Amino acid sequence: MTEPTFPFRVSFVEACAIVDAVAAERRLQPQTVSLSRAHGHVLARDVVATLPQPPFDNSAMDGFALRHADLATDGATTRLRLTGEQFAGPDAALTVEAGSCVRITTGAPLPAGADTVVMKENTDLDGEDVVVRIAPRLGQHVRRAGEDSNIGDLLLQAGDMLTPARIGLAASQGLAQLDVVRRPTVAVFATGDELVEPGMSLGPGQIYNSNRDQLMALLRAEGLEPVAFPTLPDDAAQVTSALRHAGEAFDLVLTCGGVSAGEKDLLPELLQRRGRVRVWKVMMKPGMPLLLAEGDTLGPALFLCLPGNPVSVLATWLALGRRLVDGLQGRAPRALRRARLASDWTKTHERLELLRGRWWIDDDGISWVEPNPADGSHRMQAAADSDALIVLDAGPRDYASGTPVDVLPY
Repeated sequence: MTEPTFPFRVSFVEACAIVDAVAAERRLQPQTVSLSRAHGHVLARDVVATLPQPPFDNSAMDGFALRHADLATDGATTRLRLTGEQFAGPDAALTVEAGSCVRITTGAPLPAGADTVVMKENTDLDGEDVVVRIAPRLGQHVRRAGEDSNIGDLLLQAGDMLTPARIGLAASQGLAQLDVVRRPTVAVFATGDELVEPGMSLGPGQIYNSNRDQLMALLRAEGLEPVAFPTLPDDAAQVTSALRHAGEAFDLVLTCGGVSAGEKDLLPELLQRRGRVRVWKVMMKPGMPLLLAEGDTLGPALFLCLPGNPVSVLATWLALGRRLVDGLQGRAPRALRRARLASDWTKTHERLELLRGRWWIDDDGISWVEPNPADGSHRMQAAADSDALIVLDAGPRDYASGTPVDVLPY
């Protein structure tokens, strides 16, 4: 093999930087969606407050609005005249005069003259009077206008993932729509003559195509709507035709298998000849053969080619594929968790490793992760029994129980 003219056998850190750069170059365009469809999208433009929140002084409790100056200061009870009612809804334009109070409910506008609310539970009714048994503090149970946010405050930033709480915040400003980054369209292929679809009978030397369904589920978990294509045979002409078709129609084409250096690994040569390879082979375990390319004559899509072993698909998607999709939408890389190893582990190789493990938090609030000893890239049972990838840095090392490590939950 001649010396590649693109990044080849790079460190995991270098691969992350390349993925981030490619995603920034290919950032997807904004679109406007209704709040009902905004959940899980990435915000495209800042949201600045045009209304104060709360928009007016209001009660935080069911009770009685009063003037604090009218309350007894020696701990004795106070008798006030009940002069009206203000419920949540239209402002009744009431005024609290000296020695009086107004019945009020949670969220109702605070009447003029009132500065405090006493809880209903701390009062007694006596005819037309209210007896305050336990005096509130000045201003207690009053929500002041603008105490949460004021006009001009930055409420949401471009790049924020829209969670239910953030959508609620936008709704509180009266916004019915938000500008979000368009989600990428994704085509999914598995490759190999040995693959048989689940539900069919296996012949000698055949295995079921588990990668496609696993990858489709991973994509759907990110709110994407991927399209699964038929399995690609180990035939260069058919692979080229299928990838060109998908490359013209989708933002991202994901493949599983056929990306290493074997006789039937057709994708590296094809993408070097028909596209622009941005990186091939990452010094990580599992998943070293990963390849990222632009289509050029195969269409405008990005091509992310994952290895064929099922655990490699899981690890490379979580570590780099998801990072690419996030970057295309302007979302910052996701933060790793931190945990302590629950048992000793010996790492004997140079590559960064993404080890499967089970993550939990003990009764003292300490985060732990237990490595799964079945660390082969074909050991899908171990991946299914786990819920996190343990990040072990490049280079051989003995890890003692209790050593802090980064964790990528899944």
